Amino acid sequence: MAGSGSSMTYSFLLFIVILSLQEMYRGKLASSELYTILGGFTSSLLFLVLLTFIGNFQESAGAKTGWGAVIVAELVALIAASTVHRVCTTTCFLFSAVLLYEVNKLSGSAVSTTDSRSKKQSGRA
Repeated sequence: MAGSGSSMTYSFLLFIVILSLQEMYRGKLASSELYTILGGFTSSLLFLVLLTFIGNFQESAGAKTGWGAVIVAELVALIAASTVHRVCTTTCFLFSAVLLYEVNKLSGSAVSTTDSRSKKQSGRA
């Protein structure tokens, strides 16, 4: 499993690459309805990698991650989406909400798996 330092580095690099590509192809993403939806999806990927970066940064600093990280990551993604097209902002928000739900569900299952393993190991000792 990757440590928080390498995960933070990779998520930052992915953020820079996705943002750069989105700005390079801004005209293409705003040219049709389908590409506008795709622009919103790429902005929601920005939200996901920025949320990963902020969470890992706070973990390495010893702080607890909360809703502040989600709000900051969402605002940055929405601002990036608004540079492409107004509709990208709406689709980014919707895709980000779905991604946040899935990440929360995945995180909950990972924590419950870790808790059950620690209970099994403490029961053996």
